[in-house]
Amino acid sequence: MAGPVHDASTSKVATVLRVTSGNFLEMFDFFLFGIYASYISKAFFPAGNEFASLMLTFMTFGAGFLMRPLGAIFLGAYVDRIGRRTGLIVTLAIMAAGTILIAFVPSYQTIGLAAPFLVLIGRLLQGFSAGVELGGVSVYLSEMATPGHKGFYVSWQSGSQQVAVMVAAVIGYALNRTLMPAEMSDWGWRVPFFIGCLIVPFLFYIRRSLEETREFLERKQRPSLSQVFSSLGQNWRIVLLGMLLVSMTTISFYAITVYTPTFGRNVLKLSETDSLIVTFCVALSNLFWLPVMGALSDRIGRKPILLVFSALAALTAYPALAWLVANTSFVNMLITLLWLSFLYGSYNGAMVVALTEIVPADVRTAGFSLAYSLATAVFGGFTPVVSTWLIEATGNKAAPGIWVAFGGAAGLVATLIIYRKGAPAGAALPAGSPRPVPGE
Repeated sequence: MAGPVHDASTSKVATVLRVTSGNFLEMFDFFLFGIYASYISKAFFPAGNEFASLMLTFMTFGAGFLMRPLGAIFLGAYVDRIGRRTGLIVTLAIMAAGTILIAFVPSYQTIGLAAPFLVLIGRLLQGFSAGVELGGVSVYLSEMATPGHKGFYVSWQSGSQQVAVMVAAVIGYALNRTLMPAEMSDWGWRVPFFIGCLIVPFLFYIRRSLEETREFLERKQRPSLSQVFSSLGQNWRIVLLGMLLVSMTTISFYAITVYTPTFGRNVLKLSETDSLIVTFCVALSNLFWLPVMGALSDRIGRKPILLVFSALAALTAYPALAWLVANTSFVNMLITLLWLSFLYGSYNGAMVVALTEIVPADVRTAGFSLAYSLATAVFGGFTPVVSTWLIEATGNKAAPGIWVAFGGAAGLVATLIIYRKGAPAGAALPAGSPRPVPGE
């Protein structure tokens, strides 16, 4: 009996690795943009002063997120109709095209205005693809999960992103130890992007071996594009609440990963090496808390975890950053960011699976992706821009904590509304809890 069980477990692990591979590439490239923002600003957006150049860079970074809702709607509808496997291969192809474009674009000094324009095109392609990547992966994991373990399986969608952050941080650390500052500014920052291009063929190979989920294959009716649009319109309240639910996740994630290297180096005046070490530790912490809290939500339900950690974020994000600014050091930055990581990882471990449960099954990919993409486009993706602007406008180096606290408040409000009459259909409940009546 042990053999088949072992084989099944191994098969599940392999499937998780294959399906999350595209997530790895997406976050690897997105995070590189944050790590090397100051170098990218000098290469493509020379505006005369550091603040203006950095803002232009972060606005280009954020522009990719504006494409996410379009990707969520059109690619999401495609995935809900044609299948999870084929859709995930298409999104990987579009994402790879954007990554390759950014890696090989010559600098502004070489080709002039064409340089920032091509970088923008690359970001828009990545954003269009990413609009459905997270949703497609999350839905696939939820549909292939074993009974009673959906939260644990779906948490690996975010877990793969943390691995990407760690790999990017390690590469950045190695480059900073081996290259001179002038070499990093001139060409060294491109090396990680080239590495991202090199792994693209491998990711295509392993993702092509995915099988379609049984739940999708057993579905009798698959909606047309117009039916998907109609269903999304009828369920706009769920999409809006889902967007608020995701706000806590997307704001805090981009604050503690993508923005951290810039915050540590430009605001706290710590070394780039210190900032990358903190970022690596944050990603490792995220990777631990995500599956732990996803599994816990399978046992006690999504609502308690979402309530507790969104409230903690709303109450403690600004005081934590204020304490760090007043007591700046590598150790204190590590302590502060690990606290914020604990809040993010715990909340997101329950949030992602909760979002797959509140969206109607026939538009699960499109609905999930649209809610997630809107949250990222409106809130999370512009976290580096908002944080940079808040510090400049207020003169308060801890001001990004206000933005993170806002995300926590949004997640708290959404949780209270979504679960005001119990749990949505499909959500995990504590043992012995009554199920809500459908339509109640």
